[in-house]
Amino acid sequence: MQPAERRGLAEEAADRIRDEIFAGRFAPGSALREVELAASLLVSRGSVREGLAVLEREGLVRSVWHRGTHVIGLTESDIDEVYAVRGALDRLAATTAATRASAEHLDELDRVVSQMVHENNGARVLSLDLEFHEAVYRAAGNRRLLDAWHAVRSQVHLFQTHRIRVGGDNYRTNVWREHRELARLIRDGETERLAEVAEEHVHSARRALLKGLAQPPKS
Repeated sequence: MQPAERRGLAEEAADRIRDEIFAGRFAPGSALREVELAASLLVSRGSVREGLAVLEREGLVRSVWHRGTHVIGLTESDIDEVYAVRGALDRLAATTAATRASAEHLDELDRVVSQMVHENNGARVLSLDLEFHEAVYRAAGNRRLLDAWHAVRSQVHLFQTHRIRVGGDNYRTNVWREHRELARLIRDGETERLAEVAEEHVHSARRALLKGLAQPPKS
């Protein structure tokens, strides 16, 4: 890992460790040891401890007394819980956005979808995927709903990263079509149909992830 070098060291440590988790260098369930992390980042153990606390609030790591801190697991139970919450949140965010989104919000959704169409890199597509949903939540104009999304966003990022590793071609083929349909329904204000599509979008991702769970990640 690169040494921490900007703003608060705890926040920087959290950013670096999060990036390593998303990159797969700290696998789901693996231990995160303060001493080793501090040495790699060239910061104090206290800064690492505070950074891990940030990631724990995001739900990306878990700390257990006398057992240390670990990256969250990639189990059927973990996936079902996160995607059940996300399904309810995305449904509410999309239908609310359909009634509140400004022209600028709608144009932003279309812009992100347009970029997805021409993107082949899985990691970049995932970044656009999350950017799209972030824009939907902001368009909904509900701060507490946005906070709830932020509470699960890192976990969704981790799980979707694994989904790409075990089925990246299928993900890239379908993702832009699904987001294009969501953007259209939000623009047209078709809230009844939108509620169904938004929730199915999440559950189709959950099913794809569960299907690939037993498969080894592609190198």
